[in-house]
Amino acid sequence: MDVKVAYDELIQRSREWSTLASCSALLSWDEQTFMPNGGSAFRGDQLGMLAGLEHERSTDPKLEDLFQAIEGSDLIANPESPEAVNVREIRRSFTRKTKLPRALVEELARVTSTAQHEWIASRRSRDFPRFLPWLDRIVTLKRREAECVGHESGDPYDALLDEYEPGASAAALSTLFSTLRADLVPLVEAIAGASNPPDPSVLHGTFPIETQRTLGELVAASIGFDFDRGRLDTSAHPFCSGIAPGDCRITTRYRSDDFEESFFCVLHEVGHGLYEQGLPSDRFGTPMGESVSLGIHESQSRLWENLVGRGRPFWTFWFPVVKRLFRNALGSANLDTFHRAVNRVEPSLIRTQADEVTYNLHILIRFDLERALISGNLTPADLPGAWDEAYRRDLGVVAPDVADGCLQDVHWSAGLIGYFPTYTLGNVYAAQLFEAASRELGDLDTALVRGDSQPLLDWLRNRIHHHARRYRPADLITHATGSIPDATPLIQSLRSRYGAAYGLSET
Repeated sequence: MDVKVAYDELIQRSREWSTLASCSALLSWDEQTFMPNGGSAFRGDQLGMLAGLEHERSTDPKLEDLFQAIEGSDLIANPESPEAVNVREIRRSFTRKTKLPRALVEELARVTSTAQHEWIASRRSRDFPRFLPWLDRIVTLKRREAECVGHESGDPYDALLDEYEPGASAAALSTLFSTLRADLVPLVEAIAGASNPPDPSVLHGTFPIETQRTLGELVAASIGFDFDRGRLDTSAHPFCSGIAPGDCRITTRYRSDDFEESFFCVLHEVGHGLYEQGLPSDRFGTPMGESVSLGIHESQSRLWENLVGRGRPFWTFWFPVVKRLFRNALGSANLDTFHRAVNRVEPSLIRTQADEVTYNLHILIRFDLERALISGNLTPADLPGAWDEAYRRDLGVVAPDVADGCLQDVHWSAGLIGYFPTYTLGNVYAAQLFEAASRELGDLDTALVRGDSQPLLDWLRNRIHHHARRYRPADLITHATGSIPDATPLIQSLRSRYGAAYGLSET
């Protein structure tokens, strides 16, 4: 078979699979936003059928003939060329998917679709036994998936982790996380003992939801989110869905008595959205038009949410705007009080509401628990107790019930086991990227004080977004920053910013 003909057919097939996946993404977005509750059962059938079709087409044995015709040819001699990247990544996906029976793929899609609705109902009623049968089924299915995919390390968790962060391993993450815990726990303890903590009351008052929505759209557009190619809606659990070129959808949730929840959710999801909108749209349906990993994706959301959105330069510009919009709640507030409030540190129960310093401890707990679930060292029935014990040990808090405990996240109901570690990897990458951007752009703070985030966005477009999946995640960070992935910039950033905010002489 002619190499060019084989490559063109491979790309055509890849775009067909991506179109099917985009249909599933649209159905999933609708399921979390506007679908009536009565549609949940049939939505599972719809998603199951689409998953089965996509799996069948992307594991067609004829693909092996196409690979044989292309691999080893001059077309992919340059490993960084779009053609070589596409073939390498499609081959990687093909190898993984051919190990998974279609029946397992369809069952996972059906079970997780219904389980997400059961999770919402179980969390609302604080009823873990209601959700337990679904969690049990999901853990069993994910163990089966790990067995099918295989794991040379001997740790079945690696087979699941690799889907979200190619090249990562549980053993390497354990080392990284142990280092982070050793640095973070003393910092949290020092902050807890500070004599002049920020007053969070400025963030609690009456913040009309429609005004919050207006502010969210205004800030999102100002930092680069294109509303001609995206939209902002409401869901129980905020998320971003890059459905197709020109169609990126983000969500948030609102509380009329709380400023922070929606605002920082918007910044977070906009960071994801900027990455989706920055990928090469003309390469949609191929790896050279797709994000490289969830860790890199999370680095974009965390960079905008924390390193920009909690910074003094950002609020120097935006606080007067926010104060005008919410004059009744913030009329007597000043920038110093407000900025300290959005940078307070306090061990908490809810991951999505956690401050920047303690957030990674929430992830470390989930990493340990889901790894134990997959290995069989923890049964789903024992999860609530293990959860409470871990939170008492690492954060010194215990949830009053499962709604604020082990049922607070949608991830396990969606079958996303192996996903959580990418949040901490995102924080590590984000600090490293922001440090490099600040160094190379010079006076980045002055631009942010003017409300101008374009230089930073352009830097990220050039260093991260347009590369798509050309490099593995760790290699992409090395190319972007000049250094291998390293947690040191994150720890230094936290110590510097929060040490100063809390008046700590040594942290």
